[in-house]
Amino acid sequence: MSAEGGQASPKRDYTEAELAEMSRDEKMRLGLALDDVELVHYQDPFPVENTRAERRAERAVAAWFVLAGLSAIAFIAVFIFWPWAYVSPQEGGQAYFLYNLYTPLIGLFLGLSVVALGVGVVLYTKNLIPHEVAIQQRHDGHGSDEVDKQTVTAILADTGVRSGFARRSMIRRTLGFGGAALGLGTGVIAIGGFIRDPWATEGPDSLKHTAWMKENDEKVYLRRDTGDPHDVSLLRPEDIDAGGFETVFPFRESDREDEHKLASVLRRSDAPVMLIRLRPGSSPVKRKGQENFNYGDYYAYSKVCTHVGCPTSLFEQQTGRLLCPCHQSQFDVVNTYAKPVFGPATRSLPQLPITVDEEGYFVAKHDFIEPVGPAYWERNS
Repeated sequence: MSAEGGQASPKRDYTEAELAEMSRDEKMRLGLALDDVELVHYQDPFPVENTRAERRAERAVAAWFVLAGLSAIAFIAVFIFWPWAYVSPQEGGQAYFLYNLYTPLIGLFLGLSVVALGVGVVLYTKNLIPHEVAIQQRHDGHGSDEVDKQTVTAILADTGVRSGFARRSMIRRTLGFGGAALGLGTGVIAIGGFIRDPWATEGPDSLKHTAWMKENDEKVYLRRDTGDPHDVSLLRPEDIDAGGFETVFPFRESDREDEHKLASVLRRSDAPVMLIRLRPGSSPVKRKGQENFNYGDYYAYSKVCTHVGCPTSLFEQQTGRLLCPCHQSQFDVVNTYAKPVFGPATRSLPQLPITVDEEGYFVAKHDFIEPVGPAYWERNS
C-alpha cells in the first residue's frame, strides 16, 4: 500500500517523536513508500473473521499438522521398540514377519510426517494467507537509518498479523506439535546409538566381528565363490600357483544345510578376502603382533579397500602390490604388510590369520583383529 490520506511526503527525515506517534499500520505504509514499493493487488481470503469457511480451512491445516506429529511419534516408537534383530527366512513365523516390517515402517512414518507437515504449510499459505502483488523500484545499497529500521519492523509485524497466524491458536498448537515431534524423530536417528547399542550384541552379526568370527570352536574354511552358493569349493595350498591369488569367503560345515547362510555370507561386505601366494624369494615385512598370521608364502588380506570400500581386485606379481581400481590406491604386500603406498587410502589392509588343518584345507585361525573397510569406520573396541 502506498502512503495516502494526506500523509506527508516520505522522502524526508523523521524525528523519534514523530515515529513514536505513528501506529504500526502507519509505519508499515511509510516503509513501503520509502522503499518505493507499490502494492498493486491485495486480497484477503477471509475479510470477515471466524466464518465457517475460514474455520474449515483452519481445521484442514491443523489436521495435517496433527498427522505429521502422530506419524513422527509412530516413527520414534518403531525405531526404538520394534523387533529389529535379524531373523532368517528359515525361522519364519511372526518374528520373521515383524523383522521384515521394521525398515518399511520406519520409512513410511518418517516420510508421512515430512509430507504431512509440508502439505499443512502449503495449505496454510494457499488458503489462509492474503494474496498480494507488490512492485518495488531498485535502489543502490546503503546503510539503514532509524526510520528504515522501524518501518521494516512494522512491515514484518504487519505481515504476521495479516497472515492470521497470531490469532489462529489451533494452527499454532498443531504446527508446534507436528514440528516438535518430527524434530524429535529426526533427532532419534542421530542419537539412536545411545538408545540401541549395535556394538553390544555378540556373534558374527555384531559390528564387533566379521563373517570370519569362529563360533563354538567350529572351523572357518576358506572357500571360492563358484557362482553357485551350494557348490562349496574349499582351497588347499597346492590350488594356488606362486604369484597367484584367489578371492575367498568363510564357510562353516554347520552352514551347509542352511541355504540362506550359504548365500548371504557371499554377499556380506566384510567377507571377501584376497588369499595370495607370494613368489619364491619374497621376504615380506611382517606387522608387529601379526608375525604368525601367514602360512608360509600364503597371506590373506581383506579385499575391502580402506579408502571407501571398493574391492582391491588386482595383484601385481612382480611388485607385490594390491591395487584398488576405484581410486588407484596401492597396498604393498611384500615390503610394508599391505600398507598403502599410493593413492587416497591411509590405513593398511587388515590381515586374516590363516593356517592349514589336518585335512590340508585352509582355515582361519580367528577373526580380524582390526576394523575391516574404510578408515572412517574405525572403532575403539
